[in-house]
Amino acid sequence: MLPPRLRIPARAAAFALLLAGLPPAAATAAKHSGAGAAERYPRAVSRPLHHGGAAPPAARAATPANKKPPKKPKLTRNSARALLAFEAMQRYYYVRGSGLYAGEPFSYLWPFSQALAATFSMANVPGLPVSLSHEVHARLIGLRTYLDQNNSSAPEGTYTSTLPAFDGTVAPPTGPGGAKYYDDNDWIGIELARNYKRTHNPGALGYAEGIMAFEMAGWSADPTLACPGGIPFSNNLENTDRNTITNGPAAELGVQLYKITGNLQYLQFAEMAYNWVRTCLLQPNNLYADHIRPHGVIDPTFWSYNQGVMIGAGTLLYQATGNSAYLFQARQTALAARQYFTPQRLGEENPFFPSVYFRNLLYLDSVTHDPPGPKIAQAYVDYAWAHLRLSNNLFVAGSPASAQLLYQAAIVQIYALLSSPPSTYF
Repeated sequence: MLPPRLRIPARAAAFALLLAGLPPAAATAAKHSGAGAAERYPRAVSRPLHHGGAAPPAARAATPANKKPPKKPKLTRNSARALLAFEAMQRYYYVRGSGLYAGEPFSYLWPFSQALAATFSMANVPGLPVSLSHEVHARLIGLRTYLDQNNSSAPEGTYTSTLPAFDGTVAPPTGPGGAKYYDDNDWIGIELARNYKRTHNPGALGYAEGIMAFEMAGWSADPTLACPGGIPFSNNLENTDRNTITNGPAAELGVQLYKITGNLQYLQFAEMAYNWVRTCLLQPNNLYADHIRPHGVIDPTFWSYNQGVMIGAGTLLYQATGNSAYLFQARQTALAARQYFTPQRLGEENPFFPSVYFRNLLYLDSVTHDPPGPKIAQAYVDYAWAHLRLSNNLFVAGSPASAQLLYQAAIVQIYALLSSPPSTYF
């Protein structure tokens, strides 16, 4: 149970009542087991991307002959490549009319969350020659298909939390549903808060606050655990590992929602989650380990995205509180990460990991005005463009190399983030 000062706000707890602001679920019709789990997709899927927003031919023909149409802004190299990669993602992975992406038969929430992030990142790129409002709307429709309000796919007592949130696979009745992964819900919440900031869609805020309620209720209150506290990997009753990647993004979401709503409980929870990671998983080299097990064994693996979320959380907490210690800690981790994550190490990771790392590093750089982040991210995607891109603009990674939605969404995000102001990242 949370301390009294961190009890879940009534508004967020009434999650189901806040969903009316988003479009209804699509009428048509597990989760990754490790850091680089693969996903199979149907072959030879080719569907045109619907941009929307273009004027019909008749309207264009009616333009007076003596009045020149306004010049379209010229795309930068990064924004042009972001658009090409996004179009390929939609053409080869999107299941038209469903709001979902191809998988078995639909993608896990993990890659869907990154396709959502890629779409919202593209929507923030200035000067695109197409409107992405249709794509944003479609992602929100698809998202609702993962929503499970009562854990209907498992017997009572199987899960530690039964609050509404998003299943790791498409929820019943369209899909099998199953466990809810805290990190995946973090990614979704961050994007919905970001969407609310851009559109003031009250439904997006309702979803984001519902996810925050799920995260807060997931806090491990068992005093017998080594380093008590923290958010576990999933709400599966047997899962008691607590991770950097579940707590760092929860802290980021908490700050986002505090800035939107002014609710102090969100900020307090963000600080608690951030400080728990620093206490339990920070290593002597100023990098964060992956997770801690119930009896205190720490997985010492260093992943770039773990460093990224703590860099971003520290930066956001500094902005929210004015406490310079948070910014110092973020810069300290960023320096250690830049030294450790050489191009070779970044190249060996699932591209999703560097995409999270770069997003947060770029955000820190926008506050401190340090130059390394953009240069590192630019070098990464330029290498991918030159060496890992197929003729159809799909990107491959892994060994053996394969094209996956998760990889494609990561490249789209990096190019889109390099094309847009960091103020739009959170």
